[in-house]
Amino acid sequence: MIPRLALSELFPDFHPEWILAEDEDLIVVDKPAGMSTHAPEADRIDDVVTRLRAFLRGRGAADDYLGIHQRLDRDTSGVLLFTRRREANAAVARQFEGRTVQKTYVAAVSGFGDRAPRGTLRHRLVPAPGGAMRAIAEAGGGREDRGGGGALAITRYRLLERRGDRALLELRPETGRTHQLRVQLAAIGLPIVGDPLYGGAPAPRLLLHAAELRLDHPSTGAAATYRSPPPAAFEAWLAAAPAHPYAGGVEAVERAMREAAERRYGVARAGDTTALRLVHGAGDGLPSVSVDLYGEHLVVSLFGGDEGEPGAPPRDVVLDAAHRLGAKGVYVKVRPKHASVIVDARREEFAPRHAVRGESAPEELTVLEHGLPFKVRLGDGLSTGIFLDQRENRRRVRELARGARVLNLFAYTGAFTVAAVAGGARESVTVDVSRGAIAWARDNLDALGADPAAHVVVEADVFPWLKAAAQAGQRFDLIVLDPPSFATTKKSRFSAASDFGALAALAFRLLAPGGRLLACTNHRGIARARFRRHLHEAAREAGCDVVQMKDLPDPVDFPSEPGTESHLKSVLASVGAPGAPAAKGAPAMKGAPAMKGAQAARAAKGAPFARAAKPGGGRKGPPARPSRRGAR
Repeated sequence: MIPRLALSELFPDFHPEWILAEDEDLIVVDKPAGMSTHAPEADRIDDVVTRLRAFLRGRGAADDYLGIHQRLDRDTSGVLLFTRRREANAAVARQFEGRTVQKTYVAAVSGFGDRAPRGTLRHRLVPAPGGAMRAIAEAGGGREDRGGGGALAITRYRLLERRGDRALLELRPETGRTHQLRVQLAAIGLPIVGDPLYGGAPAPRLLLHAAELRLDHPSTGAAATYRSPPPAAFEAWLAAAPAHPYAGGVEAVERAMREAAERRYGVARAGDTTALRLVHGAGDGLPSVSVDLYGEHLVVSLFGGDEGEPGAPPRDVVLDAAHRLGAKGVYVKVRPKHASVIVDARREEFAPRHAVRGESAPEELTVLEHGLPFKVRLGDGLSTGIFLDQRENRRRVRELARGARVLNLFAYTGAFTVAAVAGGARESVTVDVSRGAIAWARDNLDALGADPAAHVVVEADVFPWLKAAAQAGQRFDLIVLDPPSFATTKKSRFSAASDFGALAALAFRLLAPGGRLLACTNHRGIARARFRRHLHEAAREAGCDVVQMKDLPDPVDFPSEPGTESHLKSVLASVGAPGAPAAKGAPAMKGAPAMKGAQAARAAKGAPFARAAKPGGGRKGPPARPSRRGAR
């Protein structure tokens, strides 16, 4: 039985308190930061328009029509107006197009200095690389459709409040250009706080808020004003008072968790996924804590050491707050700063076997990810059987796998292989050193109905297995390389920081012409630029012609801490099409059959634990994962 996605109250279509005003002609809402006005992709469901329409239908509205006359950037919060009747469109459109609508914003900036407290900004805006805009100072007051190139942008500003180096500005744009306020302030050396695109100081969000909208009502002609005060984040930033995120106790932590859950609406309400990350540490304002949702249960991870140590979150406060979200039960995983202190990851002090709040889940349950079933065990050590941060990469593998021979290295419980088989992979080989993990992978594949003769799982140390496979002339169309940051077997040690390049070179040698390598690392000490450099050097060493190397984004439920790089770096490397030179040191064996059963074991001769797991065989216990990857 697959449990439903619980905590549905965390993911409502629209919060009623977001509605500022409503009549038969207009509906005005207070848009949260992080939500697009209108989704750029047809299959997205987490934009304001889609969610508001769903809310209106759920409320029994006879017509869910919404006329769009105004847009706010995704990361800008505040007043957003829609028409509810087509008959109201003309009057509203005339005001927006004629610029008689008065819009007022509040922005946070640093370094205001001795600038004039009031002023007018005039620039020409032209496109810049990366989806940004560039501002060119405009002299004089000529007509906007003449001279200088680009679109004229005019904004009036007024200093509202300043404390030390920090200031809040009132902004009134007289034109409506893409990124107008953000790019104009950046052009005068005052980028908005929390705006990495234009050089703003790090902050939990973009500190730009649409505070007021004035226009004439489309039916009555009377002046109407709609207001939304700036969120608490503006005052907190201005005060520069570093409040402890857990000082507010259970209620404050619960509120932060609910706000984080709101940002997962698109994943939770898609209908095909019942496992996701609800809270991702400092990226969601709760450092050293993660909360994962598995159907009707939560798994809370506490990082950094014992309670009372500097930086350690208060255990009972966090667990009580999580339990108040409405899950059936809450599990806890305690992850010390130094993994070396963990001798047995199943010890009660690190990973209690049963829920510590509410009811325990079955020993083994099935969750869905983009419709695919995966078995997980919430009380069996520090890891549950699936790494949720790889959800979108598994979706990409599924899309790329049709007709391909796929190799999944450091496969753990085989989730990437499951995705590949679901996508139509004709053959696959799944390799991991842990007997328990590889048996679990077999179970996951059997649950999908995968042919064990075509989709082989192999218990082997990856390094010698790769060397043996290259000597055997093996080639794969798609290889997944997602090693742990650190790993130790009886005969070898691996550190992603020092060994990833050599590992990637071995993997590149097994790529067929036109093949792809999905390479990932969650080692926080490896920057994205360095990771790409490792891959380029590995491809050259292997004699591969890389024609494309593409950075892949993380899922939306794994936001980075403000001002830091994502913990997970994922790159999809594509090599030359058929006809390209064969990899150096390995003969081309186009169409070579997959290694199966004992053949796979022989190919890994000399490697410890190089055994092909029998269908349905292997012990059912937890994988002895020699890594720190469970800290994801």
